[in-house]
Amino acid sequence: MEKKPRIDAFGAISLTCFAIVLAFNQVVIKVVNDGLQPVFFAGLRSVGGALLIYAWMRFRGVRLSLPANTILPGLAMGTLFAVEFICLFLALDLTTVTRSSVIFYTMPMWMALGAHVFIPGDRLTARKSAGLVLAFAGVVVALTMRGDSGEASLAGDLLALAGALGWAGLALLARGSALREVRPEVQLLWQLVISAPILLLAALFFGPLLREPELIHWAGLVFQIVVIVSAGFLFWLWLLSIYPPSSVAAFSFLSPVFGVLLGWLLLGEAVGSGVWIALALVCGGLILVNRPPRQKL
Repeated sequence: MEKKPRIDAFGAISLTCFAIVLAFNQVVIKVVNDGLQPVFFAGLRSVGGALLIYAWMRFRGVRLSLPANTILPGLAMGTLFAVEFICLFLALDLTTVTRSSVIFYTMPMWMALGAHVFIPGDRLTARKSAGLVLAFAGVVVALTMRGDSGEASLAGDLLALAGALGWAGLALLARGSALREVRPEVQLLWQLVISAPILLLAALFFGPLLREPELIHWAGLVFQIVVIVSAGFLFWLWLLSIYPPSSVAAFSFLSPVFGVLLGWLLLGEAVGSGVWIALALVCGGLILVNRPPRQKL
């Protein structure tokens, strides 16, 4: 499909559905954590995802090209991917989906801040700076207003924040290193192949690997491997290759909204005033950070 200058109806529907899938994904992780140790779960997901992505590349005839200058950033990307999901999966074991969604999806805020420092030509504007202040205020509210949100572990909230920082760092590495010259499938394969042994080894330090898993927990693992890691991530990268990145990123503010709603609807999580205030501030900040500049006539 040819590149498009703006989001059309197909793009808007696709990106909205993807935001819902990402939000539902946090509910799935929360449920599967009851049957599988979180870090072990993340490791199994990387193994399965790597096998599927490699099979997809073979089916499509995509050459597994690894130029010498991509090896070090590829190793760094895979390691950062492992750290990100250790933090997220443990966060969802310790705190609620509603809280982790608000905090974890502040990633575009941290990415914009990092891009200002590390990527030439991607500077902060006054509008983006205002958005960063709003979103950061939302994080502060989420971390400090805790009494009305049911299960609300400070450690879980901080791990969600660390996961968001890891996700932002991974995205900056993909944009600012030699990896930007390789195909998305190769980038994703680097992340999965390197993260899998790191996660499986780390899992040995987080208690028993199994927590009396049932069919629903294994089904959740399959959902993660097939829908999220394989089809979902590749679909996102495909949309990113068609539509303007700033327009695609603008839909990221929908994920915490859907995450809060699904946590409330599917898991019965309490959504107190602190969560709603934090959600409003974070979403407002993300809209400002990702809103494209006006085109001069």
